[in-house]
Amino acid sequence: MTKTAVLWDFHPNERLALFIDGANLYATSKSLGIDIDYKRLLHFFREKTRLIRASYYTALADDQEFSSVRPLVDWLDYNGFTMVTKPVKEFLDASGRRKFKGNMDMELAVDAMRLANNVDHLVIFSGDGDFRSLVSALQTMGKRVSVVSTLQTQPPMVADELRRQADQFIDLADLKQEIGRRETQGQQRHPIKKPV
Repeated sequence: MTKTAVLWDFHPNERLALFIDGANLYATSKSLGIDIDYKRLLHFFREKTRLIRASYYTALADDQEFSSVRPLVDWLDYNGFTMVTKPVKEFLDASGRRKFKGNMDMELAVDAMRLANNVDHLVIFSGDGDFRSLVSALQTMGKRVSVVSTLQTQPPMVADELRRQADQFIDLADLKQEIGRRETQGQQRHPIKKPV
């Protein structure tokens, strides 16, 4: 049995914006064993639409001289992505253990609403169910919204309510051939480290 080609609903004249929840995409791609090539990701969407903006959201540890995600953030910043970062907050849990918090959901949602009047289609790389209300609000404004995550893991990385709300659900596993890193001998790689 041959695998049929996956068809995505993108239009060449459509103004499109990408909103990437860095921590969520990292967890999803890692669970699928996909090493994302962000240059290919931009090329994929530029080829299919009029890409207006590609924003990447991640929290960074300020007090560390070197953050594991810093090389990726710097690379993306110089290669066509709008970087949105904030410092990680440190706190002690009930048992006195150090914990870190760096949720970027609010920043992503505010930026999506701000940009909505300038685009036709928004693509959110996250499976977080908290984005269902954002998707609904954007649809009320007449915008199309796609969600990129996966159903291929146990449990699925996408919340059912978010997947159902989206105009189009794209399984990251189906994008592997389009945006996954192609390893070639001598190829230079930009690092992909776990966002905090």
